[in-house]
Amino acid sequence: MEYILTGVREFRQKNLGGMVLYLGVAAIFLAMTLICQAYGKDFLTVTNIFNIITQASIVAIIAIGASLIILTGGIDLAPGSVVGFVGIVGGLALKSGVPLWAVVLLCLAAGVISGVISGLFVSYGKVPAFIVTLGMMQILRGGAMVLCGGIAVSGFPSELKLLMNAKLFGRMPISVFYVAVLYIAICFVMKYTRFGRRVYALGGNIKAARLSGIAVNRELIKVYALGGLFAAIGGVMMLARLSYADPNAGSGYEMQAIAAAVIGGISLSGGKGNIANTLVGALILSMLTCGLQIMNMPTFYQSIISGLVIVLAVFADKHDERHQE
Repeated sequence: MEYILTGVREFRQKNLGGMVLYLGVAAIFLAMTLICQAYGKDFLTVTNIFNIITQASIVAIIAIGASLIILTGGIDLAPGSVVGFVGIVGGLALKSGVPLWAVVLLCLAAGVISGVISGLFVSYGKVPAFIVTLGMMQILRGGAMVLCGGIAVSGFPSELKLLMNAKLFGRMPISVFYVAVLYIAICFVMKYTRFGRRVYALGGNIKAARLSGIAVNRELIKVYALGGLFAAIGGVMMLARLSYADPNAGSGYEMQAIAAAVIGGISLSGGKGNIANTLVGALILSMLTCGLQIMNMPTFYQSIISGLVIVLAVFADKHDERHQE
């Protein structure tokens, strides 16, 4: 509802870019819902809605980190490779007899470390985020291949599946719980803490943020570390969902995460957007996939649609900047 109301406000302010983004995407969402309901009579059921959220859960969680980085005016191309890398690290650790809880911590640590390294190059090294994260994407994907010899790792204990297959209250998939908790937590952080305000300040005007006393480099490192953390959470969830570790797992997730963020109205210029709406973006992408499956269309059409949405979001974002000027 808030997403649609934002589009209405943009319409009243005669902001073409914002109106196209919010109302246009809302219209697409409504159209897809009606089409899916027409083709699949049981589409709008609690069970199927839970399935859509479950399908969206990994991208939705990765997109939290992507949104934080975009809010600072940066970009992260490494999350998909983080998913594959931590999956291999976790899979090899499980095969070696490491307890599940320790494996989860190891995977999360690997994600945070990759994010910290990217943050160091972006902040202190002054290397463009696009270049740094592109390099990290290649390094992690290659590292995953080296660790496993390019072969998927399998043969894990059965309790691993519980991380994704367990249900709460007898019906709700646990992945829905993960998404709800993490989004509530990040929305609280962004609205009520200094860190949240500093992230917006960095994206709004990094020079002004530095002059106001914000430790810009330190905050950037925190943001990229969180980006790595959320990608690693997605990697653990992927490992539990598949029950095997594939070095190519997560391929393309970085673009889906960025698409979810921009569909949700996170400005690619930084400093503007509500992370809560990123969840809407992730759900719309999942809805598209579900709709394509119901209509027996190849799911790779989702890539085409995601690309179009990103172009649309950039167009809307630029028109929004001109409107404000």
